[in-house]
Amino acid sequence: MMDVNEIREYLPHRYPFLLVDRVVELIEGESIIAYKNITVNEEVFNGHFPQSPVFPGVMIIEAMAQASGILGFKTMNKKPQDGSIYLFAGVDDVRFKRQVIPGDRLQLESRVISEKRGIWKFECKASVDGVLAASATILCADRKI
Repeated sequence: MMDVNEIREYLPHRYPFLLVDRVVELIEGESIIAYKNITVNEEVFNGHFPQSPVFPGVMIIEAMAQASGILGFKTMNKKPQDGSIYLFAGVDDVRFKRQVIPGDRLQLESRVISEKRGIWKFECKASVDGVLAASATILCADRKI
């Protein structure tokens, strides 16, 4: 289990772009389950369908990538402060199945598919109340800064 303070040790992101609120399960080298609470106070809702707010799909993808980044950093026993950065390298097979709106708790799941020469591949899904909202295959690259 990781709270937002520990998450901030593994991700360089900060408000309003830190999209993981809590990690509830992490098995190094295998998988992570985390979540993002979607509130009406999200900055993005000021401009993204303000009369009927919908959390943007690209932000859901970014949230899945951030969860994957935490899994990768924990697995490698690295932190950004050690001079390493985890870059979003690609996304494939993206599907959006359900709108995500204020009041939803977006559950983020990521599973390691492979790692080769610092390029990690993850199978990801985001769901709300057990209903799939989005899925994707995400690539991240571990690089020195």
